[in-house]
Amino acid sequence: MRGRLCSQLPMFLLLLQPWETQLQFAGPRCRTGPLDLVFVIDSSRSVRPFEFQTMRQFLVSLLRSLDVGPNATRVGVIQYSSQVQSVFPLGTFSRREDMERAIRTLVPLAQGTMTGLAIQYAMNVAFSVAEGARPPEARVPRVAVIVTDGRPQDRVAEVAAQARARGIEIYAVGVQRADVASLRAMASPPLDEHVFLVESFDRIQEFGLQFQRRLCRKDLCAEGGHGCQHQCVSSPGTFHCACNPGYRLAADDKSCLALDLCTEGTHGCEHHCVSSPGFYFCRCRAGFVLQQDQRSCRAVDHCSFGNHSCQHECVSTFGGPRCRCRGGYNLLPDGRSCQAQDLCNGVDHGCEFQCVSEGFSYRCLCPERWQLQADGKSCSRCQEGHVDLVLLVDGSKSVRPQNFELVKRFVNQIVDFLDVSPEGTRVGLVQFSSRVRTEFPLGRYGTAAEVKQAVLAVEYMERGTMTGLALRHMVEHSFSEAQGARPRALNVPRVGLVFTDGRSQDDVSVWAARAKEEGIVMYAVGVGKAVEDELREIASEPAELHVSYSPDFSTMTHLLENLKGSICPEEGISAGTELRSPCECESLVEFQGRTLGALESLSQNLAQLTARLEDVENQLATQK
Repeated sequence: MRGRLCSQLPMFLLLLQPWETQLQFAGPRCRTGPLDLVFVIDSSRSVRPFEFQTMRQFLVSLLRSLDVGPNATRVGVIQYSSQVQSVFPLGTFSRREDMERAIRTLVPLAQGTMTGLAIQYAMNVAFSVAEGARPPEARVPRVAVIVTDGRPQDRVAEVAAQARARGIEIYAVGVQRADVASLRAMASPPLDEHVFLVESFDRIQEFGLQFQRRLCRKDLCAEGGHGCQHQCVSSPGTFHCACNPGYRLAADDKSCLALDLCTEGTHGCEHHCVSSPGFYFCRCRAGFVLQQDQRSCRAVDHCSFGNHSCQHECVSTFGGPRCRCRGGYNLLPDGRSCQAQDLCNGVDHGCEFQCVSEGFSYRCLCPERWQLQADGKSCSRCQEGHVDLVLLVDGSKSVRPQNFELVKRFVNQIVDFLDVSPEGTRVGLVQFSSRVRTEFPLGRYGTAAEVKQAVLAVEYMERGTMTGLALRHMVEHSFSEAQGARPRALNVPRVGLVFTDGRSQDDVSVWAARAKEEGIVMYAVGVGKAVEDELREIASEPAELHVSYSPDFSTMTHLLENLKGSICPEEGISAGTELRSPCECESLVEFQGRTLGALESLSQNLAQLTARLEDVENQLATQK
């Protein structure tokens, strides 16, 4: 009896060994060369807990037979049911111990069987470079092992075909209830080497042994006779040739041809690309030098050498430096010096008094205390005109304090070109918002300096915009003799200038028309959101001469020239000229003064012309 027990003890101890020990695969560790291996494990509810435990032990044992490492076999594991879960990607672990630890803690999903979804995930994600797979150009074999125990609940044939087309070799392992047709639809050809069907999870080690034998075939590269010109890359049971950088594999899949990297169009050279086996370099055209990036080219700057001697500007050309003059100058025959152009001497400028050449253009000047007219050529003595001028300034809250200061500066620029005096031009200022306030009447100040100082002292009112109320105040009060306006009998022009930045909150038409009926010449200056129709309603006819607009407070100074030529009274309508007899002494003295001024200007022009002629004669004499 004792002898029988002793004889059965070894078999009893064998049965007590753990699954992990029983599933150890015989033989030395398999060295397959580089390989990307992904296990796709079915963890649906049909896989019982003890069966899933057997599958875990199977994976651990199979790992121990592989040559695992970053440059050898990389392993990834995903499990699936109704969804897909990545246990660990290809690039996560490089040590077998870390992989085993992750597999031991694997918890089944226990839902449906979406095998097609799992294959698609493996194709698009698990075998991506981002997940740790080596790039396609490295030509490292990609192998997927799908282990399932049932029929897929989605389509697998089409997605498996796509995966195989991308170079993924698929092994389909079916356990117990697995659908053979589905296994054959998933696996790579030849099917007898890639489709495995085992009776139960207890027998899954049979697949492990066959899979190990297939991976551990001989290293055909090491045996020689492969015929590869550059490199031989071994794969399980096969090999392929590869070329060194700068070469590509020929049609015989063994010899290598040098790549012309310039013809691929990715070199980035700005001018010329020069190809050599395995590399290329950029070259520039004549007259250019290669930049620091070794791709772009920069023209040689001959002017930077400092020997051009140009008076104005030096321009670098392929042939060397060339001199160029600034606008309004001509290059002299020496090719270096510049001479100012004199357009006044070469064109019919039409200036009434004096022409000044400025580069490619010219401008006309008037004598002191004379005003250039709107045509830019003729002059008039605006400062001798008699005008009663009332300025209506918008002080509403939309103007804002900083812009109101710009308005006051603009008003003072208008005052600068007027002859302010009790006998000449009188100026009054009215500010309006929701109410109207006379800042100073026409008869208060007798000099331009006093008026400008009073303008600067005006305080900003804010609130609304009652332009119609301001026009009424101007008509009823501002041009009254009590406020300093001169009697109508003297025929002194009365001018009203309305300055606003927006639409009025009351009607302007009635009192704008009334002002014109009273003989007041109305001007309207709009800024920003001022309404054009309202400005035209306020202004006298024609509107083109009496309406001005600027889109911004900071740019409204360009309106000054228009206002200068418009506000100045035409000769003959002021009291000082219309009522005076041409035979009176004062008229004769004034005529004599104007005549002498014109003669003096003509004498100056004649002297300048004589000097220019002398210069031309001297240049001609030098050339002879």
